[in-house]
Amino acid sequence: MSFLDAFALLRPWWFLAIPVVVLLALRAAWRSAPLGDWARAVDPALMAHLARTGAVLGGRRQANLAAALAAGLIALALTGPAVERADGRTFRNLDETVIVVDLSRSVTEGGNLQGVRQAAAAVAEAAGTRAVALVVYAGDAYLAASPTTDRDSLGTTLFALDADTVPDRGTHPERGLALARRTLAEANVVAADVVLISDGDGIGEAATREARAIAEHGWRLQALFVPADKPLPPGAPKPDRAALDALVRAGGGTVADIAIPGPVLDAVGAGLSQHLAAGGYGVLAYADLGRWLLLLAALPVLVLFRRSA
Repeated sequence: MSFLDAFALLRPWWFLAIPVVVLLALRAAWRSAPLGDWARAVDPALMAHLARTGAVLGGRRQANLAAALAAGLIALALTGPAVERADGRTFRNLDETVIVVDLSRSVTEGGNLQGVRQAAAAVAEAAGTRAVALVVYAGDAYLAASPTTDRDSLGTTLFALDADTVPDRGTHPERGLALARRTLAEANVVAADVVLISDGDGIGEAATREARAIAEHGWRLQALFVPADKPLPPGAPKPDRAALDALVRAGGGTVADIAIPGPVLDAVGAGLSQHLAAGGYGVLAYADLGRWLLLLAALPVLVLFRRSA
C-alpha cells in the first residue's frame, strides 16, 4: 500500500475556509495601510505632526501575515489530515461488502452469467482488504460465502455459480437484500456496501422496503444491471433497468451496467474513512494529525506577541 492509499481527510469540508483565509491575507498584505483607516479619518497635517513627535506607531504588515498563516494552518488542521493506524486491520467489522447475485432464469439463461461472475469478482477486488460476503437468490436466498478476506476461495465460489446453484424457482430480490442486511447486522458492521447484481426483475415494494432499511443503518445499496445477452426463455420476464434505478435511489447508492461497472467499483473502493466519517468512527481506523498542525500554527502566533520599541 502506498502512502496516498493510507492518507485521508476526516473533515474535508474545512478546505472551504482556506480560500477565505488566503483572500484575507492578500488584502492584509497588499491593500491595508500600516495605520488602517486612521490615515483617512484624521486630518493629514495633524497625522504628520503626530508621526514626527512619535505619538503614532504604524502597524506591521508582518503581523497581518502571521495571523493569516496561523489561521490557514488552523483551517488545514480542521480538515483532519490522517494516516491509517497500524492496527486498523484489526477492526474488520468496521466496513464490509455484501455481493447479492440474482441467479433467476432471466439472468442465468437470458443474461450474461459469465459477465455476472466477472462483475462480482471485480466488486470483491474493489473492496480491497475489507471482508466480502456473497448472497445468491432466485425463489429464495442463501449465504453462499460468509464474510471473508480470502479472495481465492471467494473467487472459486463465484465462478462455480450456475443456473442450478439456487434450486428455488422465481425471483425474490427482497429475500436476498434481507439476508444481506441480517448478515451485516449480526456482525455489528458500522459501514457497508450491499452490491446487487440483477436484471431488475421481481423488484417491488418489499425490495424497496429492504433498500430503505439498508440505508437507515447507514449502509449503501449499489447495483449492477444485467441486460439481456441472448433471447430470453419462454415466459421469462424482460430486464427492468428503471425498477433497479428506483431501488438504488431508495438505498442511497449508485447503479451501473455490468459492462461498465466503474461508478459502482469506485463507490465500493472508496477509502475507509469516507465510509466511516458519517458515523463518526473514522478515528478508530485513522490517526488524526491535525493536532500537530495546531502546534505548528502556534509559531506564527508568537510573532503577534513580539514587543515593539
